[in-house]
Amino acid sequence: MEHNFTSSGFTIGVEEELMIMDAETLELSNAIDQLLADDDSHTIKPELMESVCEIATSPCATTAEAARELTGLRREVATRAREKGLAIGSAGTHPTALWEDQRIVAAPRYRELIEALRFVARQELIFGMHVHVGLDDAEKAIHVANGMRVHVPVLLALSCNSPFWRGDATGLQSTRMPIFRAFPRVGIPPKYDGWDDYARRIDFMVESGVMEDYTYLWYDVRPHPQLGTVEIRACDSQTRFEHTIGLTALIQAMVKELSDRFDDGKELGDYPWEMLDENKFLAARYGMDGELVDLPRNERVQTKELARRLLDRLREHAQDLGSDGDLEGIEDLLARGNGAHRQRVVFEANHDLHEVMAEIVEATVPTLQP
Repeated sequence: MEHNFTSSGFTIGVEEELMIMDAETLELSNAIDQLLADDDSHTIKPELMESVCEIATSPCATTAEAARELTGLRREVATRAREKGLAIGSAGTHPTALWEDQRIVAAPRYRELIEALRFVARQELIFGMHVHVGLDDAEKAIHVANGMRVHVPVLLALSCNSPFWRGDATGLQSTRMPIFRAFPRVGIPPKYDGWDDYARRIDFMVESGVMEDYTYLWYDVRPHPQLGTVEIRACDSQTRFEHTIGLTALIQAMVKELSDRFDDGKELGDYPWEMLDENKFLAARYGMDGELVDLPRNERVQTKELARRLLDRLREHAQDLGSDGDLEGIEDLLARGNGAHRQRVVFEANHDLHEVMAEIVEATVPTLQP
């Protein structure tokens, strides 16, 4: 299998899936074509449903560069939406939307996806953020992808931002997680025994005809050979821009730590897949308010404490990357709660989900330079 693992500087790319809404009702609007009509720069992309758009940075050398680009992208799409009587919001789910009301984008890949997965794909009315980190070696990329599996629950707990679904409080902090779990080839990925093992297993699935290429693996973490990155796909879309950048800085530091350990010849810990998966569910259910199993010690610990330990350990790597200032977004999540907590605080005042959505829209577009 061909690959492009040639980046030696831990370059980063950020993708965000955003909601397209009617500006007055704040209900989802099947209006992606309106947003794309005047887009000569191709910075806005369609997703599976016409009420969703994706923005993505170019490969950036630093989180500061990614922050500037992402700020501009959020502002651009919000301005374009406003001119057409629309609004943009960012969260893991829309609190009241129904998937039955959403149209599928008229593109062969998406129509084929609906044909293959039917209801499973049609009900995927969710919004996530993806972070790519560039690496310089294929074997290292597999090592990093294997190691990142342990971090998925903490990243999910920090990023939980979808406590409402179809007009109801679900009791989960990330409803997006179990909805997407219905897809095949999702969740905590398998562990690969190096690049050759990864390539062999991908080739086996492609040759069997069950998928066209490796991009039909939608795991929480995956190598992306074509881009030369490891892609982390575990997080809910973030309402506040500073939280997106904080999570990006944390992920980049995680990748650097794992990369350094690979260079030093250090082996990864070997933990049962089912425990990694259990931790992920606990994160989706309780967010930062619950407990996770600290795998090296095999004991339950407060999720917030585990996240704090991780943040303190990774700060040195972030300093080396010049991104330690952007970790303030993680400090804010630890101090004031994740997006799900903030949505529930707004809801409890008046039990009004329109008010929740209005708060999301207001907080989505950065008003100041980062």
